[in-house]
Amino acid sequence: MEFEPVIGLEIHAQLLSKSKIFCGCSTTFGAGPNTHTCPVCLGMPGVLPVLNREVVEYAMRMALATHCRIAPVSRFARKNYFYPDLPKGYQISQYELPLARDGWVWIETENGPRKVRIHRIHLEEDAGKLVHDEHQPFSYVDFNRTGVPLIEIVSEPDLRSPDEAASYLKTLRDILRYLEICDGNMEEGSLRCDANVSLRPSGTTPLGVKTELKNMNSFRNVQRALEFEIRRQRALLERGQSIVQETLLWDANRNVTVSMRGKEEAHDYRYFPDPDLVPVEIDSGWIEEVRAQLPELPDAKRERFMKQYALPEYDAQVLTSQKALARYFEQVIETFPQPKAVSNWIMSELLRELKKEEREIETFPVSPDRLGELLGLIASGVVSGKIAKTVFEQMHTTGKSARQVVDEQGLVQVTDQDAIEALVDEVLSENPREVEQYRGGKEKLMAFFVGQVMRKSRGKANPQAVNEILRKKLARKESP
Repeated sequence: MEFEPVIGLEIHAQLLSKSKIFCGCSTTFGAGPNTHTCPVCLGMPGVLPVLNREVVEYAMRMALATHCRIAPVSRFARKNYFYPDLPKGYQISQYELPLARDGWVWIETENGPRKVRIHRIHLEEDAGKLVHDEHQPFSYVDFNRTGVPLIEIVSEPDLRSPDEAASYLKTLRDILRYLEICDGNMEEGSLRCDANVSLRPSGTTPLGVKTELKNMNSFRNVQRALEFEIRRQRALLERGQSIVQETLLWDANRNVTVSMRGKEEAHDYRYFPDPDLVPVEIDSGWIEEVRAQLPELPDAKRERFMKQYALPEYDAQVLTSQKALARYFEQVIETFPQPKAVSNWIMSELLRELKKEEREIETFPVSPDRLGELLGLIASGVVSGKIAKTVFEQMHTTGKSARQVVDEQGLVQVTDQDAIEALVDEVLSENPREVEQYRGGKEKLMAFFVGQVMRKSRGKANPQAVNEILRKKLARKESP
């Protein structure tokens, strides 16, 4: 029997407000343990939470960007459970009346674009962090993260493969970063993902028994965990065994899922409206005010890049994957208005440097106008494409402009015909056997001759001129 996976994701995004959701404590990451706490976020007796308005607006941005319907009234509830990182003994979340419902996004799949529905988006506070001692049977609690604002984005069970789940997660991460409400850093925990997965016989509609996967801190781990769990469930079903509804942890070291606990239902948390917080009322005027502040989003920007700059879809997809990268591209265009040439350089040389150094485009030392200047030097024949790569590396390490590097190191391209012809003559006289083979029909040797000339010129000879002179010199009836 063939089985079809059914996957839904619950994505928690930490919002980039400067203070927590119900108090004034800082949300800055990396501070000393328990230094960003107060009686409110620690749940001391007699304190009252006060809702951060900015957090609500951030959540509204995401709701509008994903075509959700924002509720005129939403309510906070207490989600009751005991765990050492939860000082109040409950988490303030939203349950029956969430902020937004019924949205959707388009994702790219191997079978083309697919629409994935969003069930709900709601606000909640984060819990603290447990740090387990590797050498002693102790755990330490850091409450700095307690009360940090989150939105939870719950999809419908519309995803059918680990690849689709990864694509959906990346799509939402891109939107969050474009809106500048979450940095999307899964390694630091500011973007977290839980997955519900079940299998059902292909062609049927009832859902199978699901398991929930947790502890996936990268896109790759989300994909691997889902692949493993689908294989595990399929093997059980093929043996005629039942799936147990439970929560599983992903062990990235062993690449296996590990049972954590039985899957909870809503009634296990004993939700009830939080008596210390009034309902959140959002009128149409506030919604339209937030809508007017939305930036151009990834899908719209990608379509514009394809139309305005005549870029292939792949180029547009890469360049708009990050808001800052798209901005960098357009700033280079202002200096050097040849979009495809700019795109090629960014996607090859610049992105390679960013990946090698594991840095973001915002901190890259070569500014857009200086990259535009370098591309202008290539287009005008001042430097060759090969030399330009050396110049780019020097610009990166020294902070100097392209013209400074070229002038100081004497890297101006050799275009003088007599000088290039002299180099060609040297190469042909030094390689008589290859000349004879070329004239005998082994024309692939042209690349060898070009390479030798470029080596003699230290990469500064104009490649087009080198090719033209070589072809003339290597004509069958002409001797070197």
